[in-house]
Amino acid sequence: MTLTAKILLLVAGLALAACTNPGRFGADGTAGGAGGVGGGAIVPGSANDPTSPAYFNQTIGDRVLFAVDQSAVTDEGRVILDGQATWLLTNTDFTAIIEGHADEQGTREYNVALGARRANAVREYLVSKGVAGNRLRTVSYGKERPIEICSNEACYAKNRRAVTVLAGGLTG
Repeated sequence: MTLTAKILLLVAGLALAACTNPGRFGADGTAGGAGGVGGGAIVPGSANDPTSPAYFNQTIGDRVLFAVDQSAVTDEGRVILDGQATWLLTNTDFTAIIEGHADEQGTREYNVALGARRANAVREYLVSKGVAGNRLRTVSYGKERPIEICSNEACYAKNRRAVTVLAGGLTG
């Protein structure tokens, strides 16, 4: 028997073996009919687990944007922060660091102060929604940690932000 014939027999045998249990899929096409991965099952720690930081970052949103030289929370920002507050109130074993950022325009000192005002505005909003202040810290990076590097308004707009970074639980 040639090598090609052996390979074809092996592939045919594997294909038939895969078909020996036609009832292995449920009516909805998921493994065992129990909603496997991709069928809506919650995978702990993933973006579809409502108690995970990945869910917080991707579904709720971990950042709010600000207008030029402003630290007032916008209407769009309030929507995101309302979701963050709800998540933090539900998941009380997490703390958060709120990072304030600015675009590259202006001096380093000005942007550090502006980033601090933005981080504090987010913190105050979350506290006003019931999140305990001792669970929230702020830090300002000013223009030192841009997510976009270029000199146009599209980049500047992405860098004018406050980011809520989750920490893994209360200590003490």
